[in-house]
Amino acid sequence: MKNTNTVLSDSFTDLLKGLGIKKSVKEGDIILQEHAYLNSIPIVLSGSIKVLRTDEDGREILLYYIKQGESCIMSFLGGIHQDTSKVKAIAEEDSEILFIPIHAVGMLLKEYPEWLEYIFSLYHKRFEELLDVVNAVTFKKMDQRLIDFLNKKVEITKSNVLSITHEQIASELGTARVVVSRLLKQLEEMGSVKLGRNNITVM
Repeated sequence: MKNTNTVLSDSFTDLLKGLGIKKSVKEGDIILQEHAYLNSIPIVLSGSIKVLRTDEDGREILLYYIKQGESCIMSFLGGIHQDTSKVKAIAEEDSEILFIPIHAVGMLLKEYPEWLEYIFSLYHKRFEELLDVVNAVTFKKMDQRLIDFLNKKVEITKSNVLSITHEQIASELGTARVVVSRLLKQLEEMGSVKLGRNNITVM
């Protein structure tokens, strides 16, 4: 349960596994729903989760991914303050998730400096990622946002063949499907991607 940015010792990982409940989820499963009260926070043991925000009109925008060894800092903050979730989390691929009860989260903060350091590290990383989202929406053109999105998907899935529809891309980027289709066609003409039926190969 390690990555280069947020590392927990093996002994502490074993402690967490003893406190939490491990569940296997399928691609597309909803891990966390908006406006729901939080009883636990998820830590990804394997696979990945995408975290999205929905506006009043039902449009979604991708905020960040939670990868192996990471947790959702938004869940942590909401749970600690006994608030409802402000985001939705969906399994990006088949994954194993460890759910740590909120009451245990508070105990860990008081007794284990390693856990506090882990949470602060996650907070720092998510803050930078959210700044990237704001920067992209504010300053980047949609074609560059689309390229960044595809490259991030390749990084997460470790495959240059992405099983995703134009509608799904548009939803996660917070734009219209027709815009995504037009830009993908331009990228295909440039040789940057190859479009298939419900899949995109990033060249």
